[in-house]
Amino acid sequence: MDTAAELRAGEEDGSGSSPTPVRQMSLWPPPRSNRHSGKRRRRFTRLAVVTFALVLAAGGTAAAWTLWGPSDEGPATVTSDPEEFVGSWSGRMNQVDTDGRPVAEWDAEVRIEDGAERGTSSWTTFSCSGTLELSARDGDRLVYTYTEIADPDERCVDEAELTLWPDSGPGLNAEWASITREGTRMVSTGTLD
Repeated sequence: MDTAAELRAGEEDGSGSSPTPVRQMSLWPPPRSNRHSGKRRRRFTRLAVVTFALVLAAGGTAAAWTLWGPSDEGPATVTSDPEEFVGSWSGRMNQVDTDGRPVAEWDAEVRIEDGAERGTSSWTTFSCSGTLELSARDGDRLVYTYTEIADPDERCVDEAELTLWPDSGPGLNAEWASITREGTRMVSTGTLD
């Protein structure tokens, strides 16, 4: 190989030919190598498989099927205007235990704020109250998470789920679902006007 002095000497001879193989300098970077792209694809594939396995292991078989399985029906769409739910509603609820046996009847008052994202609720028979926060929309149903803020007699559950949907008349159908402190699932249904 030529030494640095010889290379400089070849440039200075004015012959126009250079003893080095470099003819021009480029201002653009060389093309990017694709030798690592296979590794990236394999990493992404492994990550997707691990995520799917974790969802299945966590008891989310139905959720996984919903996300990745074939579906005959399209995605859930909102078919009712959330503003239909805005306002103050009250009615009588019928509570049953896991076996469907009647447990109690109680009065409920629900207030849904503008936009139908939040609200409040009072279970007047039991002197309990709490906040409502929209957690899901499915078709014409709105699902709220109830969080207790007052229970002076300690007769109510700390958390519940309230599902509302339009009734055939001017009111709303309501379903409260909760787990008692003893671990019993309770469901209350009724109509709010």
